[in-house]
Amino acid sequence: MIQDFTRIDISPVLPVWLLALVAAVALLALIPALLRRARGVWWRAAAFAALLLALANPRLISETRETRPDIALLLIDASDSTRLAAGRAEAMATARRRIEERLGRMDQLELRVVEVPEGGNQGTRLFAALDRALADIPRARLAGILALTDGQVHDVPAAAPADAPFHALLPGRPGQVDRRLRVIEAPGFGIVGRSVELRVIIEDLGAPTATGGARLAIRRGGAAAREESVPVGREHRIEVPIERGGPLVVELQAEARPDEVSDANNRAVITINGVRDRLRVLLVSGEPHAGERTWRRLLKADPGVDLVHFTILRPPEKDDLTPLNELSLIAFPVRELFQVKLREFDLIVFDRFANRGILPPAYMRNIAEYVRNGGALLVSVGPEFSGAPSLANTPLGTILPARPLPPPRAVREAAFRPVISELGRRHPVTEGLHNPNWGRWYRLLASEQRGGTNLMESPDGNPLLVLDRVGQGRVALMLSDHIWLWSRGHDGGGPHQELLRRTAHWLMREPELEEEDLVARIEAGRLRVERRTLSPDAPPELGITRPDGTVFRAPLTRGEGGRAMLDIAAEAAGMWQVADGQRIAFAAANPANAPELADLRAVPERLAPIVQATGGGIRWLGEGALPDLRRVVAGREMSGGGANGWLGLRRNQDHTVMGISATPLLPPWAALPLLLGLALLAWRREAR
Repeated sequence: MIQDFTRIDISPVLPVWLLALVAAVALLALIPALLRRARGVWWRAAAFAALLLALANPRLISETRETRPDIALLLIDASDSTRLAAGRAEAMATARRRIEERLGRMDQLELRVVEVPEGGNQGTRLFAALDRALADIPRARLAGILALTDGQVHDVPAAAPADAPFHALLPGRPGQVDRRLRVIEAPGFGIVGRSVELRVIIEDLGAPTATGGARLAIRRGGAAAREESVPVGREHRIEVPIERGGPLVVELQAEARPDEVSDANNRAVITINGVRDRLRVLLVSGEPHAGERTWRRLLKADPGVDLVHFTILRPPEKDDLTPLNELSLIAFPVRELFQVKLREFDLIVFDRFANRGILPPAYMRNIAEYVRNGGALLVSVGPEFSGAPSLANTPLGTILPARPLPPPRAVREAAFRPVISELGRRHPVTEGLHNPNWGRWYRLLASEQRGGTNLMESPDGNPLLVLDRVGQGRVALMLSDHIWLWSRGHDGGGPHQELLRRTAHWLMREPELEEEDLVARIEAGRLRVERRTLSPDAPPELGITRPDGTVFRAPLTRGEGGRAMLDIAAEAAGMWQVADGQRIAFAAANPANAPELADLRAVPERLAPIVQATGGGIRWLGEGALPDLRRVVAGREMSGGGANGWLGLRRNQDHTVMGISATPLLPPWAALPLLLGLALLAWRREAR
């Protein structure tokens, strides 16, 4: 808007102090005449006044101004805490629409709206968003700031960010109550086979001193919940057993209060990574041979493995009449290993072990039961597997996935190159290892596979590496004793170390090597799902359950081997559930004590210092009521009328001068005759 303004301006030709001195001299000159009551004193005073007026140089200023509209800033808190409380988001949306309508009808006012998004682990960064918005607004045009928020702001500065009034509009009513579950301490990892301790507390915010207790539901990895009674306002400890390696998602849910704002922060999701302590491995070599050192080097190279290795140097049938007191061999501690301490081992490896009476049938049955109850057994065989002392002819044979063919067809000695089977190319143990130029082996044990999965075979299809699950345990059977040739680099060698390492870790339930599994995790706000299977069928759609209980479906994308992937945004905090029809996986988003979930009440206390420092006001929206919004002249009160009164936006009247002209009111050509005329009249009057 362009307007014309006229005003009188004083632009003295002398410094102000000198002009004041001239006025004082003139006054002193008038005092004697006044005392004498001279007849020309008033003409003399008029002459002095004309002189002072000429020296003051009055001017008539005419300006053409372009008035610039003031700017009001509306901050919209769009963080999680404003969306989780029932009805809060709707109330804020209604208030926003009404504010935009009212301010849009005001003259010389421009409204700018800034949405403050969720700040993640940093909480609501309302004043950071305000600083960015103020960078584009001249301070002389800022009429005021309206913050539509629940008051849960996590970056309140010590001083006001601007000198304009800051008003806070809060949804709901004062005196709200919120129950929350707060995690005091939760370890990030735990040792498999042991328990970890969680420390939590249930608090009722805004309520009188808590008494009594509340029910707390505990779920581990999606298992059925168990409940504990927890005293409100007091620390509670929870024991969580770690039963397997990999991530374990623990969900805690406190029962809701009837009068609380929201139960969204009654739940906490904690991820505990299960790690194994030092693994105990028992390696029993049936006789000295060239491949024995390969197994020992592999297991000794792993710093997380405690290896107990025995080699049978003198079988019972050997009798060379050497007196026992002259033998320096250590007796094989059969009872201690296979009865007393059998279950202390995580893995048992039999390397070319033959049943020559060293282990009675009762101990063989102990080993079979050890596997069925969750143990791990790896058997690497040579020619001894085809004869009478074969382990297949003992109680251990009931858990082996293959039996040797009858002699003499069992032992085949001819050069061949091992290959990965079709299923082996999808299995995590052998996935990505296939190479047609591997070094040759020269012996295998022809066998009849009775169960399990054949991962590696000879060119004619005879199994070389078979993995099987027996009860709760696992078994691996390697039907050749020539893998040691790869360790020597014979004929180009092969991936012996990686193959044996993966096999051993699969036996000990390494989560990354599970062939049938569904894994979900959340990283950088993304839900990443990996499905592994040996089936060549197309991967099914996944059913994904958000933390708020809503369900949607999403397709998987095929990857290498037996893997299929999914990568989508995970914007909501809490536990996400993923199901493929057979398996269910869980993933936790955001830390257990997210700032946005710490308190879901609408509270004015955090913003009160800024509001008071700028002369603003705090108003509750109540049942959709919106306070009156007014334009107020700068320097006056910016709010009033009590709890439901009005809020003011400053009228700055900022403008840009488009043109200006100055006209002297007493130019020199008029000032000199006037001054001389008045002086002459004064002299003439006093001379009579």
